Amino acid sequence: MAEKSLMKGNEALAEAAIRAGCKCFFGYPITPQTEISAYLSKRMPKVGGTFLQAESEVAAINMVYGCAGSGIRCMTSSSSPGISLKAEGISYIAGADLPCVIIDVVRGGPGLGGIQPSQADYWQITKGLAHGDFHVLVYAPSSVQEMADMVAKAFDMADEYRMPAIILADGLLGQMMEPVEFADEEIKMSDASNKPWAANGHKGQRKHNIINSLYLQPQELEDKVVERFKRYEDIKANHTMAVADYCDDADIVVVAYGSTARLAKSAVDAARKEGLKVGMFRPVTLWPFPEKELQEATKNAKKILTVEMSMGQMIHDVKLAVNCSKPVEFYGRTGGIIPAPADILKKIKEMGGNK
Repeated sequence: MAEKSLMKGNEALAEAAIRAGCKCFFGYPITPQTEISAYLSKRMPKVGGTFLQAESEVAAINMVYGCAGSGIRCMTSSSSPGISLKAEGISYIAGADLPCVIIDVVRGGPGLGGIQPSQADYWQITKGLAHGDFHVLVYAPSSVQEMADMVAKAFDMADEYRMPAIILADGLLGQMMEPVEFADEEIKMSDASNKPWAANGHKGQRKHNIINSLYLQPQELEDKVVERFKRYEDIKANHTMAVADYCDDADIVVVAYGSTARLAKSAVDAARKEGLKVGMFRPVTLWPFPEKELQEATKNAKKILTVEMSMGQMIHDVKLAVNCSKPVEFYGRTGGIIPAPADILKKIKEMGGNK
């Protein structure tokens, strides 16, 4: 068994990316994710990879576009306003059906906001990332270990479905230190040997591969988009992830993701100790949202409570998932303030949790 190391979330994520075969990283510093770049700037050259600090977020995402087109596993990371600047490039990457991994360690907003943790990028990442008809895979870890584990998952899924994958963390997860265990395997940098679509030189053995997102004929563009959405339906059917606790007999089910789910789970555990019938549901994939899992977890519930570090963004997906069949209430803090378990428990009691 591999030994556990005490690591900061951002650094554990960076190390996990290398172990997942990430060969190239292109980024630009912004708090609270700068440790990802700092770690990779030292580690990448030692393992035969490439670290490049671009002149801007826009440059970094376009470098990812070019690198992904060659079939090499590559990654970028940023935080909220930096992701906004990358949006156009992400749309191009999605339009060209290219795999890559993007990290968003969320900070407060709107605008420059503050460097404290937030979950107010939910809409941006899951709903309105950039122009056009497309989706990206979105994973929401709740611990440093999960941050590390989800990197390999994100790369694998991005490759399988030829699309960008985003890990949505926040300043709390990025900065906290916890024990983390990595698979005890030799680091093997990725190549494009199993990617026949990649533009990496044909050596006279195949036709030229052209990476493109420009289709001027409406029917051709529609066909490409429709084909892409067929892949999305397969992902929805087979790759949603969630964790449910105490939901079978729960009158109230609390729904939260990421670091907020840990705080909400503390409140739910406290409620259970007081004899209240309260359950906990944590979406792990935010796109696709685990609708069927939530429906199953709340089938016996009378009410649902969503808890977020925002003014309420995931709550709309929760309501849609249950077809507004039962009341969905909200508790949240914003501006970098973290919801306290005691306040979440108070809200649960206000909702009438029964013994």
